[in-house]
Formats: sequence, C-alpha cells, structure tokens
Amino acid sequence: MEFFKFERDIPFMSWGKYTTTISLLTFIVSVFFIITKGLNLGVDFTGGTVLEVSYAQPANLDKIRSVFVTLGIPDASVQNFGTSRDVLIRLPARHQLSSAKLSETVIASLKEFDESVEIRRVEFVGPQVGDELLENGALALLFVSLGIVVYLAIRFEWKFGVAGIIANLHDVVIILGFFAYFQWEFSLTVLAAILAILGYSVNESVVVFDRIRENFRKMRKAPVTQVINNAITRTMSRTIITHGSTQAVVVSMLLFGGETLYYFALALTIGILFGIYSSILVASPILMLLGAKREDLVKPEKKQQEEALP
Repeated sequence: MEFFKFERDIPFMSWGKYTTTISLLTFIVSVFFIITKGLNLGVDFTGGTVLEVSYAQPANLDKIRSVFVTLGIPDASVQNFGTSRDVLIRLPARHQLSSAKLSETVIASLKEFDESVEIRRVEFVGPQVGDELLENGALALLFVSLGIVVYLAIRFEWKFGVAGIIANLHDVVIILGFFAYFQWEFSLTVLAAILAILGYSVNESVVVFDRIRENFRKMRKAPVTQVINNAITRTMSRTIITHGSTQAVVVSMLLFGGETLYYFALALTIGILFGIYSSILVASPILMLLGAKREDLVKPEKKQQEEALP
C-alpha cells in the first residue's frame, strides 16, 4: 500500500553534484571538529567513580546536581536508575583527589543534603579499563563496517558495497562531528546508538539497491540516471512511512526519556535524519561516479533471455 504516490520520477541524480559537494564539506568540517576539539568522553572511557544511591522518597535530581556544582564537579552525571528513588551517579576522575577520597566527600555531602540516602554500590573505573573500552568500541565500528562492505559486495557488486559504506561512514562521522562540536558526553550508550545507525542506514541502502537491480532488468533501454531516479522515487512512500514512524519514536525518547536516554536518542535522531539523506543523495551519486552498469547486476545468460523477449 502506497500512501504517497509520485506520478513522475524525481530527478535526484541531477542534484548529485550539489549534494555530493555539501556532503563532502560537511564531512570535512566534522573531521575538523573531531580532530581539533575531540570527543567529550564519559566515565566509561576516561575512568572515574560510579555510585548507586537510594532514597526513602523519590529523588530530586536537580537538587542532587546542585550538590555537585557546590563541590566543583558540575560535569557529574546524575540519573534515575531503575526506580525514581534510585540514582546512578557518574563522577569523572579528578587528578588532585583519589577515587576513594572523592567518593567519601560526595557521600558526606549527599548525607548533609538528605540523611535518608543509602549507598548501594561504589565502583571505580580505571583509565586502563576506559582505554580498553574505547579500543573495543573502535574495533566494533571497524568490523561492522567491513561486514557491511562484504554483505553488499556479495549481494550486489563491489561498487554497491563501496557506495554503501561511504554513505554509512558519512553518517557516523557527522554524528561524531556534532558530539565534538557541542561537547556532548560520548558514552557507551552513544556508541551503541552509532552501531544501530550503521545497521539502520544499510537497510535503507539495500532497499534502494534492490530496486535499482530490479529496474536494470525491467528498463532495458533506459539510461542509468533514469533507472536510479525511478528506483528512488518508487521507494519514497516506504521511506516516508518507515522513517517518519521511527523518528517519531526516537524524538519521543529524546523529549520524554529523561537524562538517561537523552544522548542515546539524540545520536539516533541525527543518525536517522542523515541516514535518509545519505541513502538517497550520497550512495546513489557515488554509484554513478563509480560507473555502475546494467551488466554489473544482470548475469550474461539472464541478459540474453531478456533481450530475446519482444
């Protein structure tokens, strides 16, 4: 069922040189911010102290955060954990204080604020563990990217694999660029969101590539530009419905999910928006630049059978 019907093919490929230029500039700017400003790595990667505390009544997170501002730790992460009475606190490492001394100071300040506070758990994350998590996260991104290239190359052809992975990495670098420029906290949940975006983007690329392969078999006399324009136009209804529904859920998490889900939902929101853009206006123009042809996807014997048809 198509809720959105397009009578004529939208000339996406005629915009290819403009969208490719915009994408290249955006990519370069994102890389610049990543190199110059760097990512604001969370406690998971840099090391620090994690405390789990419980209150007799629902915790007032704003007042708890004000305690850390008073202590000179404004970058402490305070969020509910499980129930409204349980709070998870992440403290970045402080070179002038040991983790044990820092946790003792924090616990004393929290008890001054509310004597009903109960300490459930105190954990110290060392820099070595953080470096290991960062390295494993980078390896996860690398292996996922290689898997996508291999999958697209086997299912379609190597040109499609190259186009797909460039478009997907374009999305990842732009998300990282946003986090570097605004210095949003980059944690394991954000890394999980980026890995999810890689899978989400490749799914959209596969849908478009499948339609391109189908059009190469049906539109035997049409030029490649027309084949790709028709393929993207015919998938637009599905794109609008699918991505619109997904984005609505993600935006709901962003607005109402609280601090726990905020950066996770923010990364997904940016990734989905650019994932739609890259699948249509990055991957397909790159496919054109690589010289994709009908012969790349239609086997010789299949081609002979088609040409024999009236």
